[in-house]
Amino acid sequence: WVRRALIFLVISCPCALVISIPLSFFGGIGGASSQGILVKGGNYLELLARTKTVVFDKTGTLTRGVFELPPIHTAPGVEEQELLEWAALAECHSNHPIAQSLRRAWGREIDPERVTQVREIPGRGVSVLADGRPVLAGSAALMVQEGLEPMECGAEGTLVHVAAEGRYLGCAVISDRIKDTAPAAIGDLKRRGVRTVMLTGDSQAVGQRVGRKLGLDQVHAQLLPADKVERLEELLEAKPPKTALAYVGDGVNDAPVLSRADVGIAMGAMGSDAAIEAADVVLMDDDPAKLTVAMDIARKCLIIVRENIVFALAVKGLFLILGARGVATMWEAVFADVGVAVIAILN
Repeated sequence: WVRRALIFLVISCPCALVISIPLSFFGGIGGASSQGILVKGGNYLELLARTKTVVFDKTGTLTRGVFELPPIHTAPGVEEQELLEWAALAECHSNHPIAQSLRRAWGREIDPERVTQVREIPGRGVSVLADGRPVLAGSAALMVQEGLEPMECGAEGTLVHVAAEGRYLGCAVISDRIKDTAPAAIGDLKRRGVRTVMLTGDSQAVGQRVGRKLGLDQVHAQLLPADKVERLEELLEAKPPKTALAYVGDGVNDAPVLSRADVGIAMGAMGSDAAIEAADVVLMDDDPAKLTVAMDIARKCLIIVRENIVFALAVKGLFLILGARGVATMWEAVFADVGVAVIAILN
């Protein structure tokens, strides 16, 4: 009975479970990193595998974030270069892609000392003193807020309205291009039964146009950063039970939403430091198609984990019964312990 008890003890050692399950998650994280996907923990792989709702930001996530500036609409008596100069001065301290495009359109060196008292108005624009004169650049809502009447530009794209010294100067229409891989990425998600939603601060017209081109299930536009959090809360409440929601974004304004989502996914190349810090998963090359790769790796990882659990417990259970009855020898005990662990690791 002492020998039988020792054989039973060897068989019951949980090496296969203790080694194979963490190793499966490490393998999943390593496999994802080889594809340019940084996963900050095994629990996020498990959530990715259960994700059935993906919410996207627009600029820099589904679109390139490289803006073109074709049309300029100026108010009567205003020169195009005058509008661009004031816009470039207003945006000279910003790293946002729209600000960079306005500075490129102006095409001259800007002395930052000309600009003081910079005040960012969340979701609406910026207010500065340029050469001692008050300048505004941002949305139509910002102009209305300051008692100015913005013009109807009648073009598709992001509109930046500009005013200086209390006088409305006009607007610039900035268009962004959809990433080449974005339509295929959305299609792959929908084939996997994943619901796709976009949250953007752009106008309804721009948001709906991008949504139609990509085939998104739902689009919410003209959102301030706080509005995005509210919308995400609604989507979290509406998601199917026992599933997860992922949010994909790249900007500073996305950091609160990334933190609130079940899985926050940031773009690593163009993404802000705040977004990368708040995210649980980082796509290092900004390719939205890598999202489906990450989900496939996560699902494969969980399949292997379940296989190892079932295999280890089944073999252990069988040999424990044989050991208790005195049928199993020490050779079978060693196989049930070390052999099963090795097979699980190889799997």
